[in-house]
Amino acid sequence: MPHHSSDTQPGPAADPAPSGAGLEGRLVCVAGLGVSGPPVARALLARGARVVVVDGRDDDTVRPVAAELADAGAEVVLGGTPLPEGCDLVVTSPGWRPDSPLLVRAAEAGTEVIGDVELAWRLKPADQVWLAITGTNGKTTTVRMLEAMLRADGRDALAVGNVGTPIVDAVLPDADGHVHDVLAVELSSFQLHWSSSVRPHAATVLNVAPDHLDWHGGLDPYARAKGRVFAPGTIRVANTADAWSVRLAEEDGDPYAPLVGFRLDTPRAGELGVVEDLLVDRAFCADPGSSAEELATLADVRPAAPHNVANALAAAALARSIGVAPASVRAGLAAFRPEPHRIAHVASVGGVDYVDDSKATNPHAAAASLGAYASVVWVAGGLLKGAAVDDLVAAAAGRLRGAVLIGADRARLREALAEHAPAVPVVEVEGPAPDAPEGHTVMDAVVAEAAAMAREGDTVLLAPAAASMDMFTNYPERGRLFSEAVNRLP
Repeated sequence: MPHHSSDTQPGPAADPAPSGAGLEGRLVCVAGLGVSGPPVARALLARGARVVVVDGRDDDTVRPVAAELADAGAEVVLGGTPLPEGCDLVVTSPGWRPDSPLLVRAAEAGTEVIGDVELAWRLKPADQVWLAITGTNGKTTTVRMLEAMLRADGRDALAVGNVGTPIVDAVLPDADGHVHDVLAVELSSFQLHWSSSVRPHAATVLNVAPDHLDWHGGLDPYARAKGRVFAPGTIRVANTADAWSVRLAEEDGDPYAPLVGFRLDTPRAGELGVVEDLLVDRAFCADPGSSAEELATLADVRPAAPHNVANALAAAALARSIGVAPASVRAGLAAFRPEPHRIAHVASVGGVDYVDDSKATNPHAAAASLGAYASVVWVAGGLLKGAAVDDLVAAAAGRLRGAVLIGADRARLREALAEHAPAVPVVEVEGPAPDAPEGHTVMDAVVAEAAAMAREGDTVLLAPAAASMDMFTNYPERGRLFSEAVNRLP
């Protein structure tokens, strides 16, 4: 990859749209009352737009939200999704597919359709800097690491997107008239699909693996949606170990913008990487051709699993792109606390470690988790959403002490284990033990089976490779019940 010298760093990309985006008096339809809908509606109202919010639901979940927006001045339509007469802009919830009837009608009428991220870009102050992160796995961890590095450097920074603060709220002045200088922006493929003019200062695609293929219509359009993060003028940060990350940076990015790689071994000029136990920078230092700058040690990355070290390097590259000091990268990693249910150590019982990575909801994430441990009793299964698991099982076979399978699609995992790891013992658990004490759940049965297989030095790893909604409310509940069951072990 071509190297990037610190004396050739471009400034933040120019804002192509005037702050305010000419919304006053315009009739704007907000499609969907999900997570992004209410803050979008409030932002539009604050800019003087006439707002109609539509949602196909009409239940106790959305009615209170609808009432609040109506009180604020929006018109709200529940139980249907009509395109308002005279509407000249639609701001859609990211998860709405392009073939949703309202969006099809808008396209036929020539009405512009954008998402919450595009709206935020049009509303943001011209001097606010965006550092953007997308990828199939690792986005939230990386954006939090980046936020910690920026704050350690004294920057007025905030992590936004799917990590707490809605992005639209982060571009508007708060009650004191304050707007953050730098945003660490987590972006999904859906959000990028509905964005057209967003120009981050620097951006990364951490990795690409099959996910949301039903929404996008295949792997290529899914990957290309992520590649939109490499906009004109945007510094491209690519994972050299991920073919799609490199391909998107090279093919979809601006060929005149710097291209910076990150890798888990010795970096070349223009890259960040690992030398022995050090994270080092050969892209943003004074002389990338002949020197490197130490940023942190592997011990500063928690947990120091390979995929998490890659996350740290990606965050460091984005931070360094705006001049964050090496010491601040290290201080940020030291201050960073992983989100729950992401390769989280629960307990050690009888010499066996129990790890909750319930967030590993697809095979790519599970593969990264399994690769961090030498000998594993694997707890897996749930809703595979059409994902293939043969490559995952084949790659992990040599690490598996045993497997405990749960969930609707466990048969596919069982078949893959039978083919690629026939010597590995497999137990299936459908529900709590018939004689389970009150308060015990299916996870108590799972943990008991896993504990019986494990030997001293092993890791019992919940890395399901699947979604949770067949048995649990969501992946946090799945992880919580696993942790509670582990803590009930004698």
